Amino acid sequence: MITSIAMGIALSACCGFRVFVPMLGASLAGYLQWFSLPADMQWIASLPALICFATAALLEIGAYYIPFVDNLLDTIATPLAVVAGTVLAASFLPIAEFSPFVKWILALVSGGAAAGTVQLGTGLLRLFSSKTTAGMGNAVVSTGENAAAVGGTALAFVIPVIIALMMLLLIGWIVKKFMKRLNS
Repeated sequence: MITSIAMGIALSACCGFRVFVPMLGASLAGYLQWFSLPADMQWIASLPALICFATAALLEIGAYYIPFVDNLLDTIATPLAVVAGTVLAASFLPIAEFSPFVKWILALVSGGAAAGTVQLGTGLLRLFSSKTTAGMGNAVVSTGENAAAVGGTALAFVIPVIIALMMLLLIGWIVKKFMKRLNS
């Protein structure tokens, strides 16, 4: 149970770096039957979902290398990251343990909040990069985010508890920096 919850939190937080990369990872892992999804989430492991997530992930990664489009995508990606994080967290919560209402509330609070917080941090980093480098440094930021999304997603299936703890530390750091900035 702890492993499943950690996997859900880790994948959800990775949605803050790239929305569709963790969805693709969960879809591929489910399709290859590396883990079992609950009955109400079997659609994630379907071939059409896998193709859609792969296409969306490739387009998302490529679009973040286009100046100005990357900042626009951050605006759109924030609510999408929260939704994707919530869906992924719900996919890994043990269904027998919770009623559907409690499951989705827990998924929103854990997965949606994790994804939204990481997305907030990456969006602010991109704005800072755009401001200080006139957008020239955004490709470096995008490369780092891509590496974090792909690496975090892959490692979430191998060492989920460690990745979840690392993501929670990152989230705590982002919240601390954001609160400090608000207070100054």
